[in-house]
Amino acid sequence: MVTLALVGDLMLGRLVNEELQTMQPHEVWGDVLPLLAAADLRIGNLECALTTHRRPWSRSPKVFHFRAAPSAVRVLSAARIDAVSLANNHTLDFEEQGLLDTLAHLDAAGIRHAGAGRDLGAAAASAILSFNGYQIALIAVTDNEPAFAASENTPGTHYLEVSTFDATLHYVEQLILDARAAGAELVVFSNHWGPNMVNRPAARFREFARAVIDLGANVYYGHSAHLFQGIEVYRGKPILYSTGDFVDDYAVDPWLHNDWSFLFLVGMEGGLLRRLELVPVTLDVAHVRQAAGLERQRICQRMCELSAELGMMLREEHGTLSWQASI
Repeated sequence: MVTLALVGDLMLGRLVNEELQTMQPHEVWGDVLPLLAAADLRIGNLECALTTHRRPWSRSPKVFHFRAAPSAVRVLSAARIDAVSLANNHTLDFEEQGLLDTLAHLDAAGIRHAGAGRDLGAAAASAILSFNGYQIALIAVTDNEPAFAASENTPGTHYLEVSTFDATLHYVEQLILDARAAGAELVVFSNHWGPNMVNRPAARFREFARAVIDLGANVYYGHSAHLFQGIEVYRGKPILYSTGDFVDDYAVDPWLHNDWSFLFLVGMEGGLLRRLELVPVTLDVAHVRQAAGLERQRICQRMCELSAELGMMLREEHGTLSWQASI
């Protein structure tokens, strides 16, 4: 069995970037760090540019621009992050140069990436990870910020509309076939999709996610909502509709609680989900920690309720939520 540690959005810019000037990179992860280290592979969504380029994107309307100093890559290295998705609505916040710088800094740190690149071919290519000779592919797409989309000869993100039209599904199928041809035994399909601050996936999102599983993906790994959403097991494979946030400086909604999230530990064997463990966490500016007390109970209760709506029954044990496949 291989255990994947999946986390939501990692935004290292703005106030987080300022905090990093006076703290050690490992401090960001708090008491979650040993849990990340214990997993076999670690994947997150990097929602900022790592660059010193100062000119923000201005070719289409945009309110927020996120940029971190190149040294912030040490935060990812401290948690031994193996790969990140770059298919999101902040990767080109500081133009194509910001993206190219991000790619260079990740490469220098030995962190794989998918979902953005020097051209469409590079953006669409999967990142191949290895654990004990076992090959895992990360495919990353986004339906956010179409102006950021890569073209045949320009840098950008791997843009894909959420659709079950034949052309879209054929394209997704080819992405998965290409990953298999590259040697992947397990395919993780990452999607930075949908609107912010919603805690339930729309019906068309559920339809699309199931179609991606039908086409051969083993894990559906969603993010963008800034809130965690319920989990579904479909044909023996997990659909994480939204993994929420994990590191950021965002204003907290007192009802929706975008400062609540989980570390998602996904145990896969034979292409199927064997065990799922969800560790509840709370977020503060530049810090994540395991949740405790009443707050932990409330976080777990919300996830149990949202997942039950999707037919997924989670069990609480030792302060975490879990699901185990029947033998």
